[in-house]
Amino acid sequence: MKQRFLHLLHLISYRHIAYLQGLFFFLGGLWPLISMETFLAVTGPKADLWLVETVSLLLVAIGSALLIAGYRRIASPEVFTLAIGSAASLAAIEIIYVARGRISPVYLLDTVAELFLIALWIRDLIHRHINEASHEQ
Repeated sequence: MKQRFLHLLHLISYRHIAYLQGLFFFLGGLWPLISMETFLAVTGPKADLWLVETVSLLLVAIGSALLIAGYRRIASPEVFTLAIGSAASLAAIEIIYVARGRISPVYLLDTVAELFLIALWIRDLIHRHINEASHEQ
């Protein structure tokens, strides 16, 4: 089972990771914009709805950029930075504010997904580095 999972991870390309994170962010950002009521029912009440809407629009924008990068097969340092940086930023905020009791522990489900995405990006970067080094020899 473990080997099969590792084999599947090896088959995931840069393009798949960009699509996966792009879709995750895009749909996650759309949710409160489409139905703030259901979003609040799951995540808990918020003092500043404008802030929820701001983060939502930023997630839609980042998700869109990653979907385009995946479609166009753009594997630039800027795309890696946007993908890893945005996932790490969200994960850090979620961990800190769940620990402080300011946001619902349900946000930790997002954190798990974000950490998984970061691991996939890092695996892809390492794989690219190894491939580039082997082609230079």
